[in-house]
Amino acid sequence: MTRKLRAQEIQKVILGGQISIEEFIAVARHGAMVEFSDSYITRVKKARDLVEKWTEEGRVMYGVTTGFGALCTQFISKEETAELQRNIILSHAVSVGEPLGIEEVRGTMLMVLLNVGQGYAGARIETMELYRQFLNRGVTPFAPKEGSVGYLSPEAHMALVLIGEGKAYYKGELLSSQEALRRAALSPIVLSSKEGLTLVSGTTSVTAIGALALYDMINASMTADVIGAMTLEVLKGTTKAFNERLMQVRPHADQQNTAANVRKVLEDSSIAKHFEEHRLQDALSLRCIPQLHGAAKKTLKDALKTIEIEMNACCDNPIIWPVGEDGETISGCNADSSYVGIEMDSACIAATMIAKMSERRNNRLVDGNLSPYPWFLIKNPGLNSGLMIPQYTQAGLLNDMKILSHPATVDGVPTCGGQEDYVAMGYNASKKARQIAEKLEFILAIELLSVFQAHQFMEDGLYPGSASKAVLDEIAQSVPKMEEDLYLYPHINHLRDLIHTGRIIDLVEEKIGRLV
Repeated sequence: MTRKLRAQEIQKVILGGQISIEEFIAVARHGAMVEFSDSYITRVKKARDLVEKWTEEGRVMYGVTTGFGALCTQFISKEETAELQRNIILSHAVSVGEPLGIEEVRGTMLMVLLNVGQGYAGARIETMELYRQFLNRGVTPFAPKEGSVGYLSPEAHMALVLIGEGKAYYKGELLSSQEALRRAALSPIVLSSKEGLTLVSGTTSVTAIGALALYDMINASMTADVIGAMTLEVLKGTTKAFNERLMQVRPHADQQNTAANVRKVLEDSSIAKHFEEHRLQDALSLRCIPQLHGAAKKTLKDALKTIEIEMNACCDNPIIWPVGEDGETISGCNADSSYVGIEMDSACIAATMIAKMSERRNNRLVDGNLSPYPWFLIKNPGLNSGLMIPQYTQAGLLNDMKILSHPATVDGVPTCGGQEDYVAMGYNASKKARQIAEKLEFILAIELLSVFQAHQFMEDGLYPGSASKAVLDEIAQSVPKMEEDLYLYPHINHLRDLIHTGRIIDLVEEKIGRLV
């Protein structure tokens, strides 16, 4: 099977057709260039022509010739439409606190381009071109991340830079928007009818932040199969619990695939072969890897399906229906973030499930009552703490993850004078998913550190499988075997980077082929 391109290998993304999460990450995280296809430009211009026609005619359209939210009964003249669009950006830019990360803002701008590019939003191609240039030239608006119920405020901070207000990063430096634009050889614009509303409305930030979190969760879940297999191997566990016939009688595809991954990783392991009959049955954190990892991965795959639909949808309100000479505006609420929010709440639970099993496996490695090795995997425990305290770190991280696994979307606080009497809170679901994804990577990194240290105590004449050896050899280039206590923080960070970048999966797949 041909290996699917990883996000960091994609150099250019052309908008106009369906986009995948790998292409999305390529732009948001790795700086891939963005181009518009002819079909993209045609769709955007067709919808825009209708907006301009209707504005000239004075047709009543929500957010175009009326106020917003509870003020939707207030008529706005065509002479005031530009001022209205500027006002919505200024008045809505009220999120607070620490800023969103560069890749989160880039992802949101890309989502705006995708949203408008469906041909139902009505923004000008010139406005979309400026956001495209922000992405291609490295202009990243400053957008505080706290205080959104699903949209509006972070997006408004980003849109400020289009009109020469607010602040932006350029080449790592936070500048006034005017200065950032000048250095990037760009100029601000004046927004036209409907554009302010389109720029702040929709599930753009929710989907962008959720996509980044989900991409990392899926990568971590696959890496967890590898690390779990390596722990099983070094703990002298039995591979019988991963037997294909056992999986067939409970035919969940992701359970079967997880078991297949573990079997492939350990297929040529002399350690696994030697200890296959070592004990009748291992603890649940070892023998239940297919069941738990499989269930979590199914949840993450369900979330991916939703995220990719949302990426390739129009989440604006109102939408422009460009059929016939006159077309039609339709007000509803495609801007609702329930789809992404519920999936990201579920993804948080799934990732936390993987993390809690990883922590238990690690505990079996460092606890001298459960491990075949010295306490805390150090030759002289007592004088040395060895790997005692990283398990504390796992416990603290896992406690955070459990708190963050409380669903955001079950909550709702009415806004907008009762006009928005229900809100989905999908933004907070995606925001906390980002934190959970990072914590999962660190918990897995600590388990991997223990696996690496445990191998120095393996009996002579027994060798790990080729996949495990590739990972262990990579780690050995930067992490020393512990003979006495070491400063572990940089090593934990290094292992987390190997997980985050997909390097662990690459090393394994080079040896045993595609994981599933």
